[in-house]
Amino acid sequence: MNPVLARPAPAPETLIAPFEAQCALHTDCHDVHEAMKLSDPGFVLLHVMGTPETYARRHVPGALFMPHRFLTAEQLAEWPAETLFVVYCSGPHCNAAEQAVLALARLGRPVKLMLGGIMGWEFEGFAFASGETP
Repeated sequence: MNPVLARPAPAPETLIAPFEAQCALHTDCHDVHEAMKLSDPGFVLLHVMGTPETYARRHVPGALFMPHRFLTAEQLAEWPAETLFVVYCSGPHCNAAEQAVLALARLGRPVKLMLGGIMGWEFEGFAFASGETP
């Protein structure tokens, strides 16, 4: 039996709502890279995993170091409530970005997840920054 055909495809109309929600949540490395070239990209980019040492070694240019486990209303108070946050972690083997999405959503903050994280950024051939928090 053909495993692709073992289950019929869902009715197209049943796919719209879940994929609209998924596409609203996600952005990708290319789109973030292009937006970060602008004087105002329209979001705050957060590096949400690791330690200050791993951040200093390599991060997406313009990203702030803010581990998901430390996301609090107090830490985010400097940004208006409508500020969009884009979060990333090291990649598909890491769930720090999902943890950050959950934390930010619980705080009532708009958030998107950059698919691929550090691994996706590297795969695209984009440059990394190093050193302290910008």
